[in-house]
Parts: sequence; structure tokens; C-alpha cells
Amino acid sequence: MRVTVSRKAHFNSAHRLYRKDWSEEKNNAIFGKCNNPNFHGHNYELIVSVTGEVDQETGFVIDVKILSDLIKEHIEHTFDHKNLNLDVIEFQDLNPTAENIAIVIWNKLRPFIDENKDLEIVLYETPRNFVTYKGN
Repeated sequence: MRVTVSRKAHFNSAHRLYRKDWSEEKNNAIFGKCNNPNFHGHNYELIVSVTGEVDQETGFVIDVKILSDLIKEHIEHTFDHKNLNLDVIEFQDLNPTAENIAIVIWNKLRPFIDENKDLEIVLYETPRNFVTYKGN
């Protein structure tokens, strides 16, 4: 029987949506106020879910304390109170859209989750705007 275990977390980050290879006019047309050269911030809400078989010995799919520690170490410490464009190496040449942030988070956590378990990232950029990434 497969069960999904989820852990919520949050981080506050600033970013600017733009492409270095586009003109300022094109960046403004595509990204609007999110292209602010002085950046803008979000209070991101994150849900990390792991789906797998329940271990008959422990009763866990994954120990939530381990999942919590992984999120703290690899996501919150990396992203919280940071400028994603300037402070997070993954975004040096990658536009820090919600979609790309979710993919980066998935890639950072995937090596620490058993390969026979599924990993899903849900990232809320605002209470009404969110993305989901399952690694496919």
C-alpha cells in the first residue's frame, strides 16, 4: 500500500524575472512588474511530499524528522532571506520563476529520497499562485 507523507515549510526570498539575452523592452513586455531591476520578494510556502510503501518495521514511508531536516538544510538555508538571482548558484543563468524554483528544489532533495519513493514539490509563490513538480 502506497501512502504520501507531506511536510510544509516556508522561506522568504527576493528575485527578478528577466532574461539577460533579451532587451529591457522585451523583458518588461513578458515579465511586467516582476522585472523590477531592484527585485521584489515573496513569502514562499512549500509542501514536500514523499510517496511510497509503508515500512512494516517502522510504520513510516519516511521519518518526518528526516524530511524536515533535509528541507531545512538543503532548501531553507539556501533560499531563506536570499536574493535568488544573486545568492543562489542555481539561478545564475536560470530565470527564478516559480516553475524553475520548484524544479531546483526537487533536484536538490531527490538524491536524499529513496529511489523507490516518489517526490513531489508544491510551491506557493502567493496564496493563489502555485506550481507542482513531480520530476517528470
